[in-house]
Amino acid sequence: MARAAKAAETPKKSGKSKPNGTSLTNGPTDKAELLEFYRQMLLIRRFEERAGQLYGMGLIGGFCHLYIGQEAVAVGMQSVFKKGDEVITAYRDHGHMLACGMDPREVMAELTGRSGGSSKGKGGSMHMFSIEAGFFGGHGIVGAQVSLGTGLALANAYRQNDAVSFTYFGDGAANQGQVYESFNMAAVWKLPVIYVIENNQYAMGTAIQRSTSETELYKRGISFNIPGEAVDGMDVYAVREAAQRAVDRARRGDGPTILEMKTYRYRGHSMSDPAKYRTKEEVDEVKKTRDPIDHLKQLMARAGVSDLEVRKVDEDVKAIVLDAVEFAQTSPEPDPSELLTEVYLEA
Repeated sequence: MARAAKAAETPKKSGKSKPNGTSLTNGPTDKAELLEFYRQMLLIRRFEERAGQLYGMGLIGGFCHLYIGQEAVAVGMQSVFKKGDEVITAYRDHGHMLACGMDPREVMAELTGRSGGSSKGKGGSMHMFSIEAGFFGGHGIVGAQVSLGTGLALANAYRQNDAVSFTYFGDGAANQGQVYESFNMAAVWKLPVIYVIENNQYAMGTAIQRSTSETELYKRGISFNIPGEAVDGMDVYAVREAAQRAVDRARRGDGPTILEMKTYRYRGHSMSDPAKYRTKEEVDEVKKTRDPIDHLKQLMARAGVSDLEVRKVDEDVKAIVLDAVEFAQTSPEPDPSELLTEVYLEA
């Protein structure tokens, strides 16, 4: 799979950086790492597939936005995460939770509104939270998490704790005004934040070419002196390499970076979206030629990972997801007394 990164190094000039990532002819050789990436990405996909089924059965209420197709972004970024760093994202958040290391049982129980969930069944799909995992939530208001993620970075800079805020948003949110206010603040104060734009091409249902005057979203930081890079978001190694550059810059005190992840969601915007704004042939072509898990399996084969090792991971992931579903279905619903708890902080 070809991959190229583009960089906007200064506000006056931008150009293409050297190709980055791991090609099939010069692939990774660390079998343990390959298998771990495969396990994490497969867990997200199988978990999301099962969540879609439970939604169809009426066991998950409200909105449900699946991460299928975008697995390489969360896993690649999380591979450079250090304890104390923070992740904050929008409502397509299940994949990020799992990549952060949250217990699949608690995530699935939260989706189904059960007391065993990470937020006691009160957050649901879009509003889970886990300080222990460094996950500061999915957020339902488009773009709102960008200013919050910038605030997390401001707190880190104030505390001088070497922590970095991984702030995710989509191509649709990239046109929100508060995003640019956040960019300006982060650049002026050189805040340790990575703005990760998960460009899955269609926002809520409109192709980016129809809604956005400048479709190369990594350039959005040029006027703020924020360097940007376009990354193959379907390649976990390309993601990791770009993430490492960005996190090193943040920890050095050089300020924010914008990473535009060129990715693709296979399902509709949410479970209620029939996605008639694109053709089945387009989706099938992406699955056939750019699927992030299939690409990783090619790298694994070249590195000598055996079919037996792959099947073992497949079986382990299947068992984890089945266990999560069982836990969610048997966990009790929240007690009515929980309705008014954890609404306000008394200080």
